[in-house]
Amino acid sequence: METAAKKETSKPAGRPALLNQMVRTVKRRGLFAPGQHLLVAVSGGPDSMALLSLLHQLAPSWHLSLTVVHFNYGLRGEESDGDESLVQTWCAERSISIIVQRPMLTRRRRSSSLQAVAREVRYAAMHQIARDLGVDRIVVGHTANDQAETMLMWMLRGAGMSGLAGMSYVREGIIVRPLLASTREEVLRYLDQKGVSYRHDSSNQWARYHRNRIRKEVMPALTSLRPAVVRVLQRQADLLRDDETCLAQIVDGLVSSLVTEDQDGRQRLNRREIAALPVALQRRLIRHVLRRCDEQGHAPSSRVVEAVRHFLLKGRVGARLTARSGLLIQKPDYVEFSSPQDRQPRGLPEAGRDLNAGRPLTVPSTVYWGRRNYRIQVQLMTRGEAGQLPPAQSAYRALFDAQKFSEPLVVRGWRAGDRFCPKGMKGRSKKLQDLFTDLKIGRDERRDLPVLVAPEGILWVVGKRQDDRFVVHDSTTRCLVVSVTMEGEREGTV
Repeated sequence: METAAKKETSKPAGRPALLNQMVRTVKRRGLFAPGQHLLVAVSGGPDSMALLSLLHQLAPSWHLSLTVVHFNYGLRGEESDGDESLVQTWCAERSISIIVQRPMLTRRRRSSSLQAVAREVRYAAMHQIARDLGVDRIVVGHTANDQAETMLMWMLRGAGMSGLAGMSYVREGIIVRPLLASTREEVLRYLDQKGVSYRHDSSNQWARYHRNRIRKEVMPALTSLRPAVVRVLQRQADLLRDDETCLAQIVDGLVSSLVTEDQDGRQRLNRREIAALPVALQRRLIRHVLRRCDEQGHAPSSRVVEAVRHFLLKGRVGARLTARSGLLIQKPDYVEFSSPQDRQPRGLPEAGRDLNAGRPLTVPSTVYWGRRNYRIQVQLMTRGEAGQLPPAQSAYRALFDAQKFSEPLVVRGWRAGDRFCPKGMKGRSKKLQDLFTDLKIGRDERRDLPVLVAPEGILWVVGKRQDDRFVVHDSTTRCLVVSVTMEGEREGTV
């Protein structure tokens, strides 16, 4: 691994070309505004160090507040520690606040790589930090070269327009990419001119990663045919992204009119009206519905979309189709689409799941739990927003001070020895077993009661008691709102 470690040099009056280009992109795309607080993801590589340097130059005139976040996964030993050292030193010399996290990575699925897991962990952590600090934007350093490589990767996977449109300038309303219109060559030229130090990641040379092979083998071949290939692909991505945005708005309107939801949360797809749509819109509508119901928000593959489309158009009344995102059942006039939990056999707690093992609960999300099919929804709100919620039975909605506990949250069954501090007992702890005895809760009901737990302790014995340590007070500004309904035992099997 190499380190570019020049002493930073001064530059004559006038802003660098890359800074002017970034400012144009920010203004044109509305990425962030003067006076905002930015969380900047910095790995120590050339792109992120250039981004940080540019934002540091822009900060005085735009009145920006900068906080840097760096992730050290320890995957490259001393190299990883060197990356962290560089970023920390750079920030310390300029009095920039920095947060360093060292997450432990484990594969969650056989098919997932550590790089994919690291990406999921990184984005989840950045979202949490953004919530905790109240930042306005999360800024990442992807360039036009990253965009070109992403487009080629998705093309080789057989992606549609959404994949070929590559990365957007704004993701999820908070993550922004101000260097997406700038090439890596422009970034390196800027770093050389300004003498900004950066690190080389040796894993970028590993041929087992598809992106690296595209970068090292495919892109040079394309560049020999078309020297401006990065710019060509970047412009193509911009055009396709605009088309994708337009089509997404059309599909949103179609979903509103052709997909309804019953009182049990099951969606009903109007098969006759959907069948009359052009095939392209059929596919997009189906992908939208399936993605909305996937617990991780993952988009379904084209094979799954086509199978569901064929089922919707050709299936007979009563036919069933099971997908990862849920269960589809043909009805006389519509197709019913329900959550994955509804396809579990009656009387089995989540297909044999050990309820004491617990179920992770991300924020925001909705999960189903237990034999009685508790529907548990969690979301973050300001104190004012929570106060505007319509009335609900207090036993089935609880508010917690979001600054008094951390994630991950877990829903699980009670365990022998569990203790908490019930609301109203002035901080005194009590065993759950004693609480159940006091409330005359029998063994069967105890077994089915969900318990909401944070790393700091039990937040809520659902429907019974909250922990006094986490309740909302006058000083609370951000609330975790937990709403619970009980759907009754599941029926049917697939």
